[in-house]
This record gives sequence, C-alpha cells and structure tokens, in this order.
Amino acid sequence: MRTPIAYFLVTSGLLFAIGTVGVLIRKNALLIFMSIELQLNAVNLSLIAFSRMHGSLNGQVLAFFSMVVAAAEVVVGLAIIVSVYRRTGSVSVDDVRELRG
Repeated sequence: MRTPIAYFLVTSGLLFAIGTVGVLIRKNALLIFMSIELQLNAVNLSLIAFSRMHGSLNGQVLAFFSMVVAAAEVVVGLAIIVSVYRRTGSVSVDDVRELRG
C-alpha cells in the first residue's frame, strides 16, 4: 500500500512553516541559515512526492539539482558568517547591519 501524497505535502508544509518562523524570529545568523535549509528541504520533499505521484523522474532530478545548489550555498553562507564573526565577534543579525558604509 502506498502512502498518500497528502501526508508528504502536510509534512512539507509544516517543515516550510517552521523554517519561515525560524527566519522571521531568530537573531542568530546560523539559526536563520538552518531555517532556510529547512525550507529548501521542505520544497524538495514536495517535489519528490509529486514526482512519485506522477511516476516521473523530473521532480527527483530537480530536487537533486536543488540539493547541489544548497550545498554550494552552505559553503558561501558559512564563509560569510565566519567572516562576520571574525570581524565583530558575534553572529547576530543586528551586528551585521552595523557593517554598512
């Protein structure tokens, strides 16, 4: 028996909502970064669920490329966060605002 797609979509929606709340209420850049990754994983879950429902590999291939781009994003994002930490001694988003001109 196959699991209904609604289960995957509800889980994906909950993960995306949790990630959105994390982005909106957190002050720590690392936690915001983790919340964005949670949102990306939620989208990948829904892509794979729809791909499975239609019996096509298109959604799975798109999710794979999304994961590759997310891995590159992690490298660049963590480098920026480490650079900001070395400069200010904090990873708070409020401290980054003070770095402008």
